[in-house]
Order: sequence, then C-alpha cells, then structure tokens
Amino acid sequence: MNPSATQINYQGETCIELKAGDYRALIAPFNGSNIMKMENIALDIDFFRNDPALTPAELKAAAEVYGMPTLYLPNRLSHGNLKTSDALYHFPCNDPLGNHLHGFLHLRRHAIDEVTTRDGHAIARTSYLYDENDEFFSTFPVSFRADFTFALSEAGMDYTFTLTNLSDVRMPYGVCNHITFNAPFTSDGQGVNVRLRVPIGDKWELNDACIPTEKTLPLTNYDRMYKNGTMVPVLQDIDNDLYTAEMGELDGEPFYGIVATDLVSGKRICYEVCDTMKFWIMWNDHGQKGFFCPEPMSWNIDAPNLKGDPAVTGYTELAPGESKTIRERIFAKS
Repeated sequence: MNPSATQINYQGETCIELKAGDYRALIAPFNGSNIMKMENIALDIDFFRNDPALTPAELKAAAEVYGMPTLYLPNRLSHGNLKTSDALYHFPCNDPLGNHLHGFLHLRRHAIDEVTTRDGHAIARTSYLYDENDEFFSTFPVSFRADFTFALSEAGMDYTFTLTNLSDVRMPYGVCNHITFNAPFTSDGQGVNVRLRVPIGDKWELNDACIPTEKTLPLTNYDRMYKNGTMVPVLQDIDNDLYTAEMGELDGEPFYGIVATDLVSGKRICYEVCDTMKFWIMWNDHGQKGFFCPEPMSWNIDAPNLKGDPAVTGYTELAPGESKTIRERIFAKS
C-alpha cells in the first residue's frame, strides 16, 4: 500500500489517518495527540486499547486508558509538590493517594502542523504551545512547546516527541508514555496466551502512597518473569511494578524496549524506546479489562522531590531555550 495521510472526521472531531504497508493508525489531536488506534491488518494485530463507540468527550475523560497518550509529567508528585533548582511549584492533588498524577499535556487540544507523505512514510506533525493562555499556567508558569511527529511506514510507527523550554527559568524534564496495549491483541487470541518481556534491572520499593522509598529490592521469581518473558500481563492485578530499565534483545540483536508475544500464533508486538527512558512501570487496572500498560518513564516517580542522585532518579531540567527529544518505535513481527 502506498502511504497516505489524511484528515478525517471522528464524531465531529478531526483525526489524522495514516496508512503505510500493512499498517494503519489514527492520531487524535483533540485528545492530546493520542495514537488512538494502530493496527497491522495483514497480521490481524490491534495494538492499543480502543473503542470506536466512545465519543470524543468520553475519550478525553479517560485519556490515560485508551491508545497511547504522552504524559508531561510522569506518574506522581508527592502531595503535588514539584521542586526544581530555582523554584517550588504546587500542583493540585488529583490522586486518591494524595498526590498529583499525570500532568496536563495529554488532556489538551493540540494543533495540526502537517499531514503529508514523504520517503515511503505517512506523516503527521502536531504541537501544543503552553503559555499564559492555558488554564494551568497560574499553577505552573513555565512556558514551553511540545512537538509530536508520527511517521508510519511498512516497518511500523516511528514516533518523536520534543519539549522546548520557552521560559526564562529552569524547566523540569520528565516524560512518560501511558501506552495501553491490548491483550489479546489478535481477534482470535486469548489473554492467557500473551507473554510480556521487559528488560528490567533494580526493583524500586514504593510506600502506601505509591512514592518510592528510594530503596531497591532483590528480584523475586515474580519479577524475573518480566526479564525472561513469561509474565502474563492480564488476568492478574499488576499494580505499579517499578523497575530501572536495562538493555534487552530482539531476535539476537540489542533492543531497548518491551516485547509481547501471543504464544499460539507466535505474533509479537514490539515497543522500542530511547535510552532517555530510564524506568519501566507496569500497571493493568486490576487485570480484567483486556489491556496492560508497560510505561517507560524518563524519571522515577516523584523524581523532583527524591533525595537521591539525579543520575539515579532520572531528574533533569531544560535550560531556557533548550530542547530535548525522545524517539520510539512500535511494530509487529510474526
């Protein structure tokens, strides 16, 4: 299939449909540039949790549990506090555990900058300018620009996300993808036959508020199931299993990412991230809803407030005018 990139109507909202090779994807600028659907038609693989019956309003109300949303900032901030090298911000506590959760970028309507085809790719570029016009700016007065590029080809989806600090102060830099993979991910598959492999290192202990104690724990047989690819990521409650990321492998080659396999068909979904993403946290909303979230994070939960070395916690900042980009790939193998 020759690549195509078009703007389409989704229940009154504009989405971007990308097609290339056996792949098709829908990007939702109205819902934080979420990849609301991605499929490999030839392999009968539907990557992300999606529901075409949901209205745009319903999708926005559940932005973290459908498709592939990008979060700024990752996971939780204890008591809503965010301490930087030159300021202290207080975010609203929107988490039942008494923390701030997930930030705001994935909840905004983003601009469409380009919809085109080029060099065998179907391409969409979107962006969001965060400034005094955003309702959250009085809480976090640090202007920035977020740029998203989705490039679909016969090899799958190449995704880049860039943050640029437009303010005159230091900007905390923390990114997460709250990706929601289907399990099963084929129309005739069963969740019990899906296995997840995640190249994990240290396991981090969390307190009752889901904040790191900054202690690491010995890996148990349960944890090693991620490492050796025998973890069933649904049908059991996976509740914030947090690990340092390590290099893994795919078909004998280095691979910094996760692989989910359907044991019966041998089909695989592969999610590769860049080494900016230093942690994996696993969650599946109690395990009975047919999806799981292996979330890559550039910093640890509550990193701005942790006492540890930033080289360990992943905490970093952007200077005024500075940009940083993450790159990821999502594709299927049989």
